Amino acid sequence: MKQNHKIKTIALLTSGGDAPGLNAAIRAVVRTALANQLKVLIAHDGYEGLINNSFQEVDEGFVSNIIHKGGTILNTSRSERFRLPKWRKVAFQNLKKAKVDAVILIGGNGSFAGAAIFTEEFDIPFIGIPKTIDNDVAGTDFAIGFDTAVNTALDALDKIRDTANSHHRLFFVEVMGRDLGYIALHCGIAAGAEAILIPEKKTNITDLMRQLEEGWKRKKSSLIVVVAEGALKKGTHDLAEKVKEKFPHFDVKVNVLGHMQRGGSPTCFDRVLASHLGYQAVHSLLAGKKNVVVGLVQNKIAFTPFSESSRTTHSMSEEMMNIAKELSK
Repeated sequence: MKQNHKIKTIALLTSGGDAPGLNAAIRAVVRTALANQLKVLIAHDGYEGLINNSFQEVDEGFVSNIIHKGGTILNTSRSERFRLPKWRKVAFQNLKKAKVDAVILIGGNGSFAGAAIFTEEFDIPFIGIPKTIDNDVAGTDFAIGFDTAVNTALDALDKIRDTANSHHRLFFVEVMGRDLGYIALHCGIAAGAEAILIPEKKTNITDLMRQLEEGWKRKKSSLIVVVAEGALKKGTHDLAEKVKEKFPHFDVKVNVLGHMQRGGSPTCFDRVLASHLGYQAVHSLLAGKKNVVVGLVQNKIAFTPFSESSRTTHSMSEEMMNIAKELSK
């Protein structure tokens, strides 16, 4: 691979919400960059770090023993200041003062939207690495953190099934995912949920009620409904109350899993994905790529412009939704 000799120093930051696997990606970027004789500066607290000029040069030891850890050792933020032109100019000036030649950004679609604007305004190469438990970044089949979040939710669902079976209960379990149902669909199928409610498919309350009643009549020992957080306008608790009113014989419980899905040690899949994308991010910079997100599509590396990655998402599989529907009967 032909190396871009103009790049001597890179800056690295994590931006937006946290996700399991961020530290594995940080480790991969730092070690790949140093192996290719690049100087690495990390910026703390996402885009805020660029604005605050909080750069720190790091070596191999900085990323020792972090591949298995959740969270991000660089810290992260959703920077409101970076939305304003005057603060983006400050960020650029700080990058130039630090003699940064290129930036590797580990983020989601909001962070990439910021990078799209920034790289239009200022001439400095950026490469994005996609991370988000919501899996809503275009240009990659899987974002770093999604697999761990799904397995965290699945582990909780398996435990809930145990207590639901013991008491013949109906559980509504709400999982994260923002406006998309990827987590709900995947963990719902894996947990054998009786119903899965996702934003991509309008919830028919009448059909749901009928489905739950049929399950009860078949003397199922438990019933579990997985709800994506963006699937219901009035929320999971409101739906649970409606079910209680119609079926007083149901012992209805609600569990909202919340931010536990963002934490924890990343799965093998997320560690390998993060390592792969971190490695490719550095080498793509050296090969002359810029202002793109590096992703994995059908197990092959793909590059997507920031402008496209921040505007669109890859669509939910219709086949997966059909699988969930038929297997829940």
